[in-house]
Amino acid sequence: MGDAFKALSDPTRRKILELLQEQSLNAGEIAEQFHMTKPSISHHLTILKHSGLIVDERQGQNIVYSLDMSVFQEMMKWFMNFTKVGDNENEK
Repeated sequence: MGDAFKALSDPTRRKILELLQEQSLNAGEIAEQFHMTKPSISHHLTILKHSGLIVDERQGQNIVYSLDMSVFQEMMKWFMNFTKVGDNENEK
């Protein structure tokens, strides 16, 4: 989960996740949304993939990226447990 937090620290990667929340996209479609080189976008996609936040699937000539909600669910569970610990301490 640490890699996911690190991946989320970058605004470009957060924007990519927002795009993928709407629909699955290939690298070219993602790159069209940014003013940066395709290798830079590829680097961000690699970080997101290694963090477990996205998955890729070959569809013909393209690789299509989509969100992997399992890591998001894990993070939300952590946040919820974290806030419960804080609530319990405030009740003392």
